[in-house]
Amino acid sequence: MPLQQAVVMEEAPRADAQLSVTDLFTIGIGPSSSHTVGPMRAAASFAVLAALHGTPVSLSCELFGSLALTGKGHGTDTAVMLGLCGWLPEQIAPQRVADIIANIRATETLLLGGKKPILFREEDVVFRMGEFLPGHPNALRFCARYAGGREIAQTYFSVGGGAIVAEGQEPQRSNVALRYPVSSAAQLLATGKRAGISIAAIGWANEEAWRPRIETVAFIDSVREAMLACIERGLEQDGILPGGLNVRRRAKALHEKLVARGPRTDPSNVFEWVSLYALSVNEENAAGGRVVTAPTNGAAGVLPAVLKYYEVFTPAPTRSGARNFLMAASQIGFLYKSRASISAAEMGCQGEVGVACSMAAAGLVAALGGSNEQVENAAEIGMEHNLGLTCDPVGGLVQVPCIERNTMGAVKAINAAYLALQGDGTHIVSLDAVIETMRQTGNDMRSQYKETSLGGLAVNVVEC
Repeated sequence: MPLQQAVVMEEAPRADAQLSVTDLFTIGIGPSSSHTVGPMRAAASFAVLAALHGTPVSLSCELFGSLALTGKGHGTDTAVMLGLCGWLPEQIAPQRVADIIANIRATETLLLGGKKPILFREEDVVFRMGEFLPGHPNALRFCARYAGGREIAQTYFSVGGGAIVAEGQEPQRSNVALRYPVSSAAQLLATGKRAGISIAAIGWANEEAWRPRIETVAFIDSVREAMLACIERGLEQDGILPGGLNVRRRAKALHEKLVARGPRTDPSNVFEWVSLYALSVNEENAAGGRVVTAPTNGAAGVLPAVLKYYEVFTPAPTRSGARNFLMAASQIGFLYKSRASISAAEMGCQGEVGVACSMAAAGLVAALGGSNEQVENAAEIGMEHNLGLTCDPVGGLVQVPCIERNTMGAVKAINAAYLALQGDGTHIVSLDAVIETMRQTGNDMRSQYKETSLGGLAVNVVEC
């Protein structure tokens, strides 16, 4: 079937969704939030639904849109099988994945929800190449069949950052009353000015509507620890990344060279260290390792690299500063998620690395004590110079150009932060304007350049 243009939004989405920092940062596995994390969650959800109706005699999953076109490279079929077994991204140990999948293939059986053995063959995950479903470019349709010819089916959409939406079900709306509800950058600035508090403080106050502050602090600290641990793991690994492109890991060798060169405070190699941090994370992501979705897996290296920069290279880093870095970054991420999208299948890579760059720039300014206006300015600069960035992964893998693209995003975020800190926060293009521009640009972008591997580098680079 010929490629169809994915359905896109014709008007800006409502920006009144209540989001928590736990919706934006999740600790899971690579290589993709929309193609691995989301499908695993969808499959786990369907496993619960199917088990409620008895024990199926067979079960299948159809993948549509970007999930079909680049699902093999992103491990979507593996994610579906793991999810049907009841595994969730934050629970599964990456080193166990290969053995679990090998057992399913060898026995043609999986434990539905971890309990009920059912017949399942690898070909029961069907890639509907070139077919898009209305609603979102990332769609999965599950069907469970029971004795007597009875069937149940459910379609899910993987909408970015690991989030899923079940077709026909109203999104759950929380009755939580935020202390400072905001739906735009303009409101964020106005709220900060009226209350006399920082953007990070707005975030901390709003999170208290969800849980005690001490629990939010513990969560933020766990995100920081997972980010930094991912960098360290990546620095210890070498070899060839999986997937067939024969991409060799570079982080370990680069790390050894930089260590041999001398103190990392040498201004001449600061950005080499920053690039190394991002490289390390995204090599781990490409290998299916443990990463933080921030706000996606494909862009998972940007925030950790800039956070590590803050903690290593700035004059007086503090734990409070690191916490405010992540909290301020999340407030910017909320705006992109509610007013546009962080899905590359909708926005291209501007919605992933571009958003991560914008968030990281804002976070760094907040950590360095910048004003709210400077935080907003940094976020705007970070996205303005990522507008139009396409998603064209070679071979459908989150490797080329994705790994290096994270290094570019991290360096650009630091540049944006210091540009903003040199000014007083006044600027021509507002963050709200640049978010809307990103949304419109994503809608105008052809599907070939939105995570389908049907255009750009994906068709102009000969796979080895």
